[in-house]
Amino acid sequence: QVQLVESGGGLVQAGGSLRLSCAASGRTFSSYAMGWFRQAPGKEREFVAAISWSGGSTYYADSVKGRFTISRDNAKKSVYLQMNSLKPEDTAVYYCAASAAFAVVVSRPNYWGQGTQVTVSS
Repeated sequence: QVQLVESGGGLVQAGGSLRLSCAASGRTFSSYAMGWFRQAPGKEREFVAAISWSGGSTYYADSVKGRFTISRDNAKKSVYLQMNSLKPEDTAVYYCAASAAFAVVVSRPNYWGQGTQVTVSS
C-alpha cells in the first residue's frame, strides 16, 4: 500500500509555471506507476499525465502535451509535475495517483492523494 501527499499548488498568472510534488510512503514506491489527475469546479476528474515505474514511459493528455512534464525520483519516493505556460483552464485541484500497472494508472488508479489547488489567473 502507498500513501500520497501532494504539495506545490498555488496561485499563478497565465503564462507562468508551477511545479507540483507528490511524496509517497511505503517500501514499494519504485514498483508503482504514477499519475496526475485534475478536477475543475463542476467537472469530472480527468487524467493529466502518467509515468511508468522506471520513468522510461510517459503519457499525457492532449490538453497538456508540450506544456507539462511528469518525472519521478524513486530514491526520494516522489513524483513531480512541471507545469509551464499555464492557462486559466488549467485551474483545478490536482491529484497524485498510483497503481501497480501503467495501463491502470491512466484510468482507474488504486491510490489517491488528497489534492492540491492550482489557480491560474488571466
